[in-house]
Amino acid sequence: MIKMKHLFTGLFCLIAFCTQAEQTIIVSPKGKDTNTGTLKNPLQTLQKAIDIAEKSGEAELRIHLREGTYYLPASLQITSEAFKDKSLLISGFENEKVTLSGGAKLTPEWEKVPGTSYWKAKVAETGFDQLFINHQKRILARTPNYTEDIILNGYSSDVLSPERVQRWKNPKGGFIHALHSGEWGDMHYVITGKNGDQVTYEGGFQNNRPSGMHSKYRFVENIFEELDAPGEWYLDKEQSTLYYYPCEGENIQKAQVEVALIPSLIEIIGTEKKAIKDITIRNLRFIQTTRTFMGTYEPLMRSDWRIYRGAAVFMEFAEQCAVTDCEFTDLGGNALFISKYAQGCTLSGNHIHHIGASAICIVGDTSAVRSPSFEYGQFVPYEQMDQTPGPNNNLYPRQCTVEDNLIHHIGQVEKQSAAVEIQLAAQINVRHNTMYQMPRAAINVGDGAFGGHVIEFNDAFKTVLETSDHGAFNSWGRDRFWHPSYGTMEKLTAEHPELILLDALYTTTIRNNRFRCDFGWDIDLDDGSSNYHIYNNLCLKGGIKLREGFYRTVENNILVNGALHPHVWFKQSGDVIQRNVFMRAYQPIQLHGWGKTVDYNFFNTPDNLAFAQKNGVDPHGTSGKLSFRDAAKGDFTIEEGCPVFNIGFENFPMDQFGVTSPALKALAEQPEMPKIILADASDMNKEYEWLDGKVRAVNGLGDRSAFGLPDEKGVILLTVTKGGILEAAQLQSKDVIRSINGTPVATINDLFVITDGERWRKVYRVEIFRDQKLINATIELNK
Repeated sequence: MIKMKHLFTGLFCLIAFCTQAEQTIIVSPKGKDTNTGTLKNPLQTLQKAIDIAEKSGEAELRIHLREGTYYLPASLQITSEAFKDKSLLISGFENEKVTLSGGAKLTPEWEKVPGTSYWKAKVAETGFDQLFINHQKRILARTPNYTEDIILNGYSSDVLSPERVQRWKNPKGGFIHALHSGEWGDMHYVITGKNGDQVTYEGGFQNNRPSGMHSKYRFVENIFEELDAPGEWYLDKEQSTLYYYPCEGENIQKAQVEVALIPSLIEIIGTEKKAIKDITIRNLRFIQTTRTFMGTYEPLMRSDWRIYRGAAVFMEFAEQCAVTDCEFTDLGGNALFISKYAQGCTLSGNHIHHIGASAICIVGDTSAVRSPSFEYGQFVPYEQMDQTPGPNNNLYPRQCTVEDNLIHHIGQVEKQSAAVEIQLAAQINVRHNTMYQMPRAAINVGDGAFGGHVIEFNDAFKTVLETSDHGAFNSWGRDRFWHPSYGTMEKLTAEHPELILLDALYTTTIRNNRFRCDFGWDIDLDDGSSNYHIYNNLCLKGGIKLREGFYRTVENNILVNGALHPHVWFKQSGDVIQRNVFMRAYQPIQLHGWGKTVDYNFFNTPDNLAFAQKNGVDPHGTSGKLSFRDAAKGDFTIEEGCPVFNIGFENFPMDQFGVTSPALKALAEQPEMPKIILADASDMNKEYEWLDGKVRAVNGLGDRSAFGLPDEKGVILLTVTKGGILEAAQLQSKDVIRSINGTPVATINDLFVITDGERWRKVYRVEIFRDQKLINATIELNK
C-alpha cells in the first residue's frame, strides 16, 4: 500500500507538472494569423498571439516577436480576467529588434504647391498629431519657429498679437502652449475660433495651481499661415489635406511617412477583486503615440500636479509585473505608468528618451488619502478632519522598484513632468537611474502619503531647464497638517503634533545620489515635506533647501559650491543638520527656529562658519581648506588631513551613481563637473567664474579711483564671453556690479550669496557702475 501510495503521488506530481508546462507563441511581420504560432509558422499580429494565450490551458506563456515594426490599431489589453493564474512574457525573439508603434504608414501622393516651398497630399487618416518622415519627428507649424535647447524650443510674447491673428484665416484647432505665470509647470489651450483680431480658446486645466499663461514664455502651433520653415507640417482636417515643408535635400516623394494615432500601446489591468500578476514586457521598442496634453487630467491632492492617467505601457491593479530592457521614444505623452493599487512591480533597464511628458509615473488614487484637499488653498479644519493615521484604502502602489533606467530629453510637450513621478504611494525604491535634460524635476514626490521611499545611487543633472522654483529632487508635503498660512499651521501643529505624521508614515531616505540643478536646488523639500533622512549625497550646484516641515535629518553630504537653504522653519521642527560639507554660507529665509540640532558642520571659509555661529548654530562647527581627490573627474573624495574629519564626516563612494548595465552606461551622458569656487573675502585680487564671465572684488582706493566709484564696494566684471548671456544683456568688461535684484553687492561673497539665494530665478536685474554713472541691465539666464 505504501508503494502504491508513492506511485500515485508521483503520477499526480507528473500530471501537475505537465499541466504547468510552458507554451511559446511566435509572431512575425511575415507571418499569418491563420498559422499555428510556431517558429516555422508564426502569427502576424500581437493581438492574435494574446488571444491564443488567453485561451491556453498552460500556466506559463511566452510570446516572442521576430524583428520588425508592428503597427497597433488599438491598445493591447492584458487583463486579470483573461490571465487568471497565468504568467505571461512578451519579448523580442532573442536579440532581434522589435518595435511596437501606435501609428501607421501613409502613402500620400505629393504635389508641389505653386509659388511656395511646401507640398500637399490628400490623406484618408486625419486623427494624428505627430508626423514622422523617414523615422524622424517633424514640427507642427508654429510661431516662433522651433529652436533647439531653449525654453519651449522658442517663445515670444507677441504670438497672439492682433497683427498676427489678423493673418490667420481659420485658426480653429490651433494650440497655445505657455508656462504657468509663476513658471511652476505649464498649461495648454485649444483655439476655438477667432473674433476680429482676437482668438477664443479653452483649456489651461493641466496645472493644479490656477494661473493665467505666462506673458512671455508661450508659443502657438497648428496654424496654416505659420507653415514657413523646413521640417514643418500642417493638417487641414476639413479638407483631408496634409501640407509639408521638406528639409534641405529631402526627397519627399520617396520618403517613408508615418503618423501617430493612439495614446497607449499596452495596458496591463486587473481589478480591485483580482489583481493581474506576473506579466513581463521585455526587450521591445515603443514609439509613436499621440500627444495627451488636452486629455482628461485629474488633480493630485494639493501638489502642483494634475495628471493624465495613461501611458505607452500602463499598469493598474498589478502585482509582480515588470517592464525591462525596453526603449521608449517619440511618444506624445507618458512612457510608463503604475496606477492605483500595485505591489512588487519592477521597471528596470529601460531607455526612455525624447518623449512628450513623464518617463515613469507611480501614482495612487486620491481616495486612498483621508480628509483629502485638492487645491493649494484648501484645508480640512481640525474638527472635521479624519485623524486616523495612514491610508483610507488599498488603492496605492507600494514596494515597487525603478532601477537602472536611462532617462533623458523628456517633457518635450508637457513641462509639469518628471523622470520619476511618485505620489500617493509607499516604499518605492528608485535606484541607479541616470536622468538628464528635462524641464522640471528628475524625481518628484508629490506629497507625504505615505513615505518610506528609498532614493539611492541616482545621477540627475540638467534639470529644471524650462521652469522655476524647483529641484533635481523635488517634494511637496501638503499633507493633512499643512495649511497655506504659516501662522495657522504653526498653531495647529503646536497643539496637535500627532497630525504631522498622519500621512508621512514612513521615513523617506535619500542617499548616495549625485544631483545637479543649475537653476534651482539639488534637493528641494518644499511646503511641509516631512520625515526624511538625507545622507551621503553629492550635490554639485544647487545645495539643499528645506521649507517648512518636520523631522528631516541631513547629514554627511557634500555641497559643492552650495549651501543649506532653510526656509520658514518651525520652532519645533525637529530638524537635524550635522556633519555636512558646506561651501557657501547658510541662506535662511523667515526662520522661526533653527531646528533640533544644527552643529558639527564644515565650512570652506571662516566667514561662512562665523555667519552660522552668529545665528546661534554650529558651536562645534569648523572650517578649513578643502582638498578633493580629483574634482575635475568627479571624484570629490576628501583627502586625508582635512579638518572635516574632526566633525565625524565620512567619505562615501564616488563611482556608483547612475545606471549599471554596460549598454546603458555606454549611452549615458555625464554631468559637467563644477569648478571649485572658494569665495575668500581675504583674497581681494582672486578671480572667479560667474555665469559666462570672470569677476573679482573691488580692491581698495586704486580700484575706486580707476573705476570712478563713490566707495570701495562692488564686484568688477573682468571678461564677457562673446555671444554669451552677459553680452546679450549688454554688459561689458570693467562694469562694476553694485546690486542684483535690489540687494547691494559689496563683496565677492555677496555676489554668490545673492545669486545662490535666488537661484530659481531666470532673470537677474542688475545695477552696474559704468563711466561714473549707474546703469540698469537685465540678465536672462539661458537654460
